[in-house]
Amino acid sequence: MSWNPALDPEIPVGDAVDAIETVIVPRARDLGGFEVRRALPAPKRQMVGPFIFFDQMGPAEFLTGQGIDVRPHPHIGLATVTYLYKGKIHHRDSLGTDQWIEPGAVNWMVAGHGITHSERADGDMRKSPHSLLGLQTWVALPEKDEDLGAVFEHAPKETLPLLEGEGKQVRLILGSAYGETAPVKVFSETFYADALLEAGASIPMPDNHEDRGLYILTGSVSVSGQHFEAGQMLVFRPGDRISARAGDAGARVMLLGGATMDGPRHIWWNFVASSKDRIDAAKEAWRAGDWAHGRFQLPPGDDAEFIPAPD
Repeated sequence: MSWNPALDPEIPVGDAVDAIETVIVPRARDLGGFEVRRALPAPKRQMVGPFIFFDQMGPAEFLTGQGIDVRPHPHIGLATVTYLYKGKIHHRDSLGTDQWIEPGAVNWMVAGHGITHSERADGDMRKSPHSLLGLQTWVALPEKDEDLGAVFEHAPKETLPLLEGEGKQVRLILGSAYGETAPVKVFSETFYADALLEAGASIPMPDNHEDRGLYILTGSVSVSGQHFEAGQMLVFRPGDRISARAGDAGARVMLLGGATMDGPRHIWWNFVASSKDRIDAAKEAWRAGDWAHGRFQLPPGDDAEFIPAPD
């Protein structure tokens, strides 16, 4: 049986329980100039499927000369995707990738055994005011894939499956859902989709995945007669047939989930792993700072500084 901390054979299913297992209200943090809302990990839920980290960035407005400036930092044991609605971010990593992240595109960074990257608003962006709104997620890797070599894939917006009809547009970002499959390679059963709903439009949650959640970015939705506003994440019971209906102003929601992980994960700083030993080894490698011969290197073109490991 796959690991799921909320799955208990003694609890009722179907009509005997509420359709919604957990409602998560993200915690807000000010990162200096813009706000981040973190839905995962949460006190009642470490993961939804393989998704172990879920942040909403913004909406933020930057004045001329300002912008995000995340110095090079490391990751292990996960893959990241930053999905933007507004603005753009300059990504550089230790593989030599130099890629602008733009609205609607997928930039899939598989850390595996270790990668270092930076995220900045630089160059011409700072010559004028600009906006930022997006989601950043981490997907935990199965234990057998935690030590893979790092990989980066870019999938432009136009290469992602788009389903339209009955007052909704659904763009599949990762994995498989609704009979479609997104182009980048995932390592466990996954789905991640951006859904834009007109007022009153309904969308069913994929029923071929064990773990499923929905994050409301804008507007509101109702599920089984309950009403929910923007900024909430809903997590549903395995096996239930679920549909979400947009409110009078419509809604934009992110659908996420997949198979539950093969066990719980340890999280320390930017590291995710199935064991504390893996975390400790990565921690010491980053602190050693051997960029020429060690486990971690700094991104070419952005190697003048880095974020030190916390104490």
